[in-house]
Amino acid sequence: MANLKEVRIRIASVNNTKQLTTAMKLVSASKLRRAQNNIVKLRPYAGKLKEIMNRISSSMDDLPEGGVFDVRKPERILCLVYSSNKGLCGGFNSSLGKHLRLHLEKEYPEQLQAGNIDFISIGNKVPVFLKKYGILFSKEYNYLIDKPEYEELEKLATQIIQDYVDKKYDVIYLYYNEFKNAATQRPVHETFLPFEMDEDETNTQADTDYLMEPEEEELFKTLVPKTLKIQMFKALLDSVASEHGARMTAMHKATDNATELLKDLKLSYNKARQAAITNEIIEIVSGAEALKG
Repeated sequence: MANLKEVRIRIASVNNTKQLTTAMKLVSASKLRRAQNNIVKLRPYAGKLKEIMNRISSSMDDLPEGGVFDVRKPERILCLVYSSNKGLCGGFNSSLGKHLRLHLEKEYPEQLQAGNIDFISIGNKVPVFLKKYGILFSKEYNYLIDKPEYEELEKLATQIIQDYVDKKYDVIYLYYNEFKNAATQRPVHETFLPFEMDEDETNTQADTDYLMEPEEEELFKTLVPKTLKIQMFKALLDSVASEHGARMTAMHKATDNATELLKDLKLSYNKARQAAITNEIIEIVSGAEALKG
């Protein structure tokens, strides 16, 4: 009977776990809907803004020099890493941490060894993952993940852009999970600064002439910071949507595993119960036979 009790306890435990993972799956699905709508709505805006930038640059004789366009030898590097503040989302954080580490070890091993790479986190899970590799984060803005608002991120973006203009850093990268769909998130990195134009798009629009007010140079300088801030905000929304998608998928798999485990446990319980009943019947019959004798 002790064995039956153990099985009953395990069944109750797995049942509780299943209820928890089911609830977390539903919560993540609800959050995913909102986060997916946000990133889907922003992407056309970001794409159109980049298209306008390319059109303006195609009508200019030369791009501005210095500032965010200044290309320098990458001696000091800044990495802005978007992750999550909570776990239970599969390989969402670990895959991004691995992607960042491999990229830096491949492209900037000397700077990494010399400690010339600074790290800023938006989300606290990747810093915990990378700590065992000796990668420490100097600044944290983890609250932005829980409440992704453009106004709050804009302050950080303004400071980072100014740090680059002041030559505190030579290259700045963004690391995040790109949202594809609920089941697919891809860890990526992209160059934030120096500012780079899409040469293919620029070349296709080079023959187009536009009348602009104000002049191209002034308009271009105004739109560049806006484009950079939108780039940072898009990465944030991508990361948030990816997190909810990864957690929903992970909880769905956990619920399915719990369901399968419950089937096995109930089968084991029924077998043990049947064996216990059979033993009791045998004991009763054996006792009755002994009394007859």
